[in-house]
Amino acid sequence: MKVIVCGAGQVGSNIARYLALEGNSVTVIDQSPTLIQKLHDTLDVQAMVGHASYPDVLEAAGAAESDMIVAVTQTDEVNMVACQVAHSLFNVPTKIARVRNQSYLKPIWSDLFTREHLPIDVIISPEIEVARAIARRLQVPGAVDMIPLADGRVRVIGVLCTDNCPVLHTPLRQLTGLFPGLGLEVVAIIRNDKPIIPTGDDQMLPGDEVYFVCDTRHLQRGMAAFGHEEGEARRITILGGGNIGLCLAEEIETKYPHVSARIVEMNRERAQYVAQRLNRTMVLHGDGLDPDTLDEANIRSSETVVAVTNDDEGNILASLLAKRYGCRRAITLINKTSYSAMVAPLGIDAIVSPRGITVSTILQHVRRGRIRAVHSLREGFAEVIEAEALETSAVVNMPLRDIRLPSGVIVGAIVRGEEVIMPRPATVIRPKDRVIILATVGQVKKVEKLFAVRLEFF
Repeated sequence: MKVIVCGAGQVGSNIARYLALEGNSVTVIDQSPTLIQKLHDTLDVQAMVGHASYPDVLEAAGAAESDMIVAVTQTDEVNMVACQVAHSLFNVPTKIARVRNQSYLKPIWSDLFTREHLPIDVIISPEIEVARAIARRLQVPGAVDMIPLADGRVRVIGVLCTDNCPVLHTPLRQLTGLFPGLGLEVVAIIRNDKPIIPTGDDQMLPGDEVYFVCDTRHLQRGMAAFGHEEGEARRITILGGGNIGLCLAEEIETKYPHVSARIVEMNRERAQYVAQRLNRTMVLHGDGLDPDTLDEANIRSSETVVAVTNDDEGNILASLLAKRYGCRRAITLINKTSYSAMVAPLGIDAIVSPRGITVSTILQHVRRGRIRAVHSLREGFAEVIEAEALETSAVVNMPLRDIRLPSGVIVGAIVRGEEVIMPRPATVIRPKDRVIILATVGQVKKVEKLFAVRLEFF
């Protein structure tokens, strides 16, 4: 597949890295010579300096032969025009654009991105995607990450193993005996920032970050197995009334009527605007780093504080201050990946990475075969994939023990209708099953092929 990526920032460079590692032909366009040189030095991609929406630049990048354009520059208008030019002049089949300004995304203007106007196939709004990801974490207190799959029948949960975790130092193969009937499969362990694809002999240690696939009906029992029995948060304090904070409050008002939220916003005009947009969310004008403001927001009664300003350092400090003043849990937005490893020991419970969430959303539309969903884990060491097994796929009608899965690939669950099946060596994948898989980055292309139509079918 030939892909043009417009924008060499954090999102663009990560998309390029993913696709290049899988053998795709990738060309990256950016106006910054420094970023382009960095890509030249670190990735096996074509990289060129230029304005991503100019026809001659797109032509030089090979738009006429491209299968897809992913426009993720810092400017919405450049992203939109690049997709328009790619469609009108070069007939690029698939066009994906990142659009941040919420004015473009209002339902009243829903016809804007149709084929007759701005022919963009997929619009990615980082603010909306991040707000939804935070809302998912709020549903499962104690989880550092939560990904719903198979129409909500399966969850992929990330948890931190503390000294009180009941399953510490227990070989994974013994979990079935310890918790009979529990639909749970451990698919990844992160230890000292190093990912491990576990075997049955591996054990969990204090400080490990563990990802497991769980039947949603067994979620509460699964969390208890890892020592997490926190109650669902019903009182939330949001620090930052920007687009993410506003989108999160709107998500809570729409989908979680039992949850009450408060927003603290430093800019008075923005606070007034946010207050006008919301119906039942209290909005306070103040600084999340000011103890008096936190006291006014009654931070002691909040189960969770969510820090989502544009300042990483401010988010970290405000989260720690809120916990010091009595808030039980902190979810913190961090853009700089270098901070991720150091904040958990400080007491921050969950980190939200806009870059990682945006990359996951884009990859869902890049993947081929019968791939229904894709989510990137912890700065991209692996992807969780939901794939549909076709009658002609290479994985159907044989026991898992006989399928030659690539190294770094684990089957986490199989969904057959309403039934969730935890994989065992004798388990057989049937046509139309949805298969939940964890695959390290270098093996994703092989997973796509496993669930594609076999050549002999033709």
